[in-house]
Amino acid sequence: MKEFVTLGRRRVEQVRDLPYPLASRGKVRDIFDLGDGTLLVVSTDRISVFDVVLPDLIAGKGEALTRLSVFWDGYLRRVVPGLQTHLVAANFADFPPALQPYREVLEGRSMIVRKLAIFPVECVVRGYLFGSGWTEYRKNGTVCGVKLPAGLREAEVLPKPIFTPTTKETTGHDEPVTFTQLEQLVGASRAAELRDQSIAIYCAAAKYAYDRRVIIADTKFEWGIPCVPPVSPSVVPIVLADEVLTPDSSRFWPVDQYAVGGKPPSLDKQHVRDFAERRGWNKKPPGPELSADVVTDTTRRYQEICHLLME
Repeated sequence: MKEFVTLGRRRVEQVRDLPYPLASRGKVRDIFDLGDGTLLVVSTDRISVFDVVLPDLIAGKGEALTRLSVFWDGYLRRVVPGLQTHLVAANFADFPPALQPYREVLEGRSMIVRKLAIFPVECVVRGYLFGSGWTEYRKNGTVCGVKLPAGLREAEVLPKPIFTPTTKETTGHDEPVTFTQLEQLVGASRAAELRDQSIAIYCAAAKYAYDRRVIIADTKFEWGIPCVPPVSPSVVPIVLADEVLTPDSSRFWPVDQYAVGGKPPSLDKQHVRDFAERRGWNKKPPGPELSADVVTDTTRRYQEICHLLME
């Protein structure tokens, strides 16, 4: 595992030397402006929980996130009518000549995408009652203000998927947003579009995954609009952005190990959250170091969900 961590750090360091300006450095992604209306998005091996980047790297994580996002992009564009996405290229051979010398650090973990004006919300869709939603439900009978039937149990499937947007914070924790607040933020028609498209994508992906014995308990999406709009701005469609249905942005449960009334085994980063909480961490920087077993197991889980969904 020491070799994997060293390799991850080396890759992150070399990415800084690209011949394009760094547009932003997120929790797990480095984004470079290619200057032609597109961005290079590099998925690193960093991992974050509770909006804090942890000190350890997860071998192969960047590749797993990129592979899944590219896979879902192609699948969803085929099955969701009218869906537009930000992806321009993921095949390294199609990258600009100036990036070709950086094949070792970029191939398999990077994408070229359209530059978008991102809506300042995380579009969360929940199909099952779990996590912070379960905590709120036990107190109030609601999830992010959405009233649910009485008597539901932890990890139980909801009568229908619900849309529970949050703020998109660059520092600190995202906060729930009511649909009325979302309408005030982006307009009533855009709010409805974000809700309807997010739920449509979730439902399409959840059906596909279930056929492969995987439950998508919940997920989150980001949307934007082109920075250079068409001639008629009133008909500018929303565009799906960022990562899509990955273990960083979703909860994945194996169907054959799922049971209502507890915590199903996960194929995502939930076990990293659980480890951090068991350490008594206050969920503020700096994050705790992970044990070698947790680092190794995280790599395995990310590889397994890729295998189940894509192969």
